Amino acid sequence: MTEKPAPIYPVVPGDFTTTPFGVTPSQTVGPYWHIGLPWTDGPDAAPEGADGRITLAITVIDGSRAPISDVMIETWQADALGRFNHPDDPRGVVELTPAGFRGFARSAADSTGTALVNTVKPGALPTESEVEEAPHVNVSVFARGMLDRLVTRLYFPEDTDAHAVDPVLSSLTERERAKLVATKVDGGYSWTVYVQDANADGVETPFFEL
Repeated sequence: MTEKPAPIYPVVPGDFTTTPFGVTPSQTVGPYWHIGLPWTDGPDAAPEGADGRITLAITVIDGSRAPISDVMIETWQADALGRFNHPDDPRGVVELTPAGFRGFARSAADSTGTALVNTVKPGALPTESEVEEAPHVNVSVFARGMLDRLVTRLYFPEDTDAHAVDPVLSSLTERERAKLVATKVDGGYSWTVYVQDANADGVETPFFEL
């Protein structure tokens, strides 16, 4: 798990009208995200009945190999055709496929540490070179004790040819790449995220700094 030092500011004379402000340390999401962050259809990136809808079952395990029951998962991804409805997409803004798909989901884990996300499998993404990014879902993990979210990716097991040229997977070892690939199950895919492992060659999921 990536660790960042908290910023330190000198003590200076004055009050809030004369003292310059700086960035304050992040706060752990703690158990308080239940108060205002979830919403009724938060887990539904794709609405019920949408063509190609699948369920991602994402289980989060802590450094003691225990499920984190109050973890929150956020996902962000392209649509089924590999497009975004966003002005920063250089290909332009489009209506997403299937209809009603929004690309973003937020889901709370149950007592087994598993959060369910209803979505569609994304299409491949172009890059600035000739290669494509393999279909993937961007995943953020929020939990008590974490000052920053953990960011990683979920890939799909049937896309082995695309995995071979994906620029992100290509930057990892074969062992690390395997940790980002979900397992096909009835109705979708299951995947386990290990947030920590004291063994450098252990099971910890690769995380990425944004």
